[in-house]
Amino acid sequence: MLKQNRTANYSLEQVLDELERDYIASHPKSAAHVKRAAEVLPGGSTRTVLHFDPFPLVIARASGSQLVDLDGHTYTDFANDFTAAFYGHSDPVVVNALIDAIKNGLSFGGLNVYEEKLAREICSRFDSIDRVRFCNSGTEANLIALQLAKQATGRSKILAFTGGYHGSMLSFLGGKNINYGTSDFVFADFNSEESVEAAVAGVLHDLAAIVVEPMIGSGGGILAEVKFLSFLRNFSQKHGALLIFDEVQTARMARGGLQEIFGIRPDLTTLGKFLGGGGSFGAFGGAAAFMDLFDATRQGAIPHGGTFNNNIMSMAAGYAGYSRVGTPEAIAVANNRAAGLRQSLTQVAESAGVPIQLGGYGTIISIHFQSSLLTRPADIRTNAQQRKLVHLELLRRHVYAARRGTINLSLANSDEDVDHYVRAFADICEAHSPLLQN
Repeated sequence: MLKQNRTANYSLEQVLDELERDYIASHPKSAAHVKRAAEVLPGGSTRTVLHFDPFPLVIARASGSQLVDLDGHTYTDFANDFTAAFYGHSDPVVVNALIDAIKNGLSFGGLNVYEEKLAREICSRFDSIDRVRFCNSGTEANLIALQLAKQATGRSKILAFTGGYHGSMLSFLGGKNINYGTSDFVFADFNSEESVEAAVAGVLHDLAAIVVEPMIGSGGGILAEVKFLSFLRNFSQKHGALLIFDEVQTARMARGGLQEIFGIRPDLTTLGKFLGGGGSFGAFGGAAAFMDLFDATRQGAIPHGGTFNNNIMSMAAGYAGYSRVGTPEAIAVANNRAAGLRQSLTQVAESAGVPIQLGGYGTIISIHFQSSLLTRPADIRTNAQQRKLVHLELLRRHVYAARRGTINLSLANSDEDVDHYVRAFADICEAHSPLLQN
C-alpha cells in the first residue's frame, strides 16, 4: 500500500488504483457473485443506488449495527439501507412481531388489525396528518400525493426543486432518469424565494402543489432554511396550492419529523423507508379535507388500489417498530449521539487541515470537503473521485457507508460504533489531506 502519510507525492488516480486493487483482492466472492448475477440482472443488481465500482459488496447477513459480506468481512453499518434501516438489523421487537403475524397468514385480501394501529401511531405523531393511506414505497407515495393535489385543486402544475429527489420516477438530481409525468413540473432553486416567484410567474392560476424535502436528502443533505419553508407555506396558501412535505427520510428526526422542528404544517406529507420496519412501505397523509377524497363510502371518491398497500409484514413490523423501537425518546438519544459525531468529525478534519461542511440534520450527516456553505445542491464542490477515495478507505477499515458521503445512524449504532467511525475518518484525513482539498 502507498505510504499513507505521503499521498502528497501521488496523484489521486494513483491512490485510487491501489485502493481498487486492494479491494478486488480482498473480496473475490462478492466479485464472483456480481459477475454471475449480471447474467440475469443488469449490472448484477436491481437497485442502482447500491452500485459502486469496481463492484458492490454482497451482504450475507446482518445483526444490530453489523454487516458480514460473502467473504467473511465484518463491517459497522453507517449506511443503514439509506435511512430505511433506522431500527438497525433484525431488532428482536420487529422480528417477533413479524413471526407472530406470519403465523396467521401473509396475504388476506382483506383488512387486518395492524393497518389501523400503524395509521393511528402516525396520526398521533404528526399534527398535520388527520388521515393516512399506505402504499409500497416513497416513490409511490409522492406520485399519488401529487395526483391528489391535482384532483383537490382542479389544477395541473407542480413546483419542485432542482436537485430534489422524490423517488425513482421523480428524480431531479440531474443526468438520466426514468421520470414519469413531469411535463407539468416547473423548477426553482432550493432556499431561494426569488427563484420560486420567477418559476411560477406564468402558471400561478394553474399551480396545484409545491413539493419539497425539508432537507434535500439524496442531493447532498442540505437543510431548508426556516424562513424559506415559511415562505412556501404562506405562498402556497395565498395562491391556492397545496404544500407537500416529502419526509420519506426526515420523519426519523423528531416525533413529528422535520415539520415539527420547523413548526410548519404542510397540507400533505409523504412517508416511507424505516416506517415499514424493514418491509416495503410508503404512506401519504394530511388534512382530512383532502384525504377524505379517498373515502370509499362517499359518492365520487377517488379510487386508490394496491394489492400490497396493507401487506401483513409491513403493517405488523411497521407498527411494532414505530411504537416500541423508534420512540420519541429513542430518537432523542440517537440525535444526541449524532451531534457528538458531528462535533468529532469537524474537529478531526480541522486538525488535519481538511475543509469540511456537514449537511443533514440529526442522524443523517452528509460530508462535503469544502469551506464554502451549502444552500442548494449546486453549491457542492466535492468530486466523485474524492468520494471514492474516502469510501474505499472506510471499507478497508471495516466501515460500511454510502459512497455519496452520507452517514445514516441507526438506533442500533452505539457510542463504540461512532468512535470506530471517527478513528477511521481521522486516519483518512491524516493520510489524504492534500487530496481532499477543494
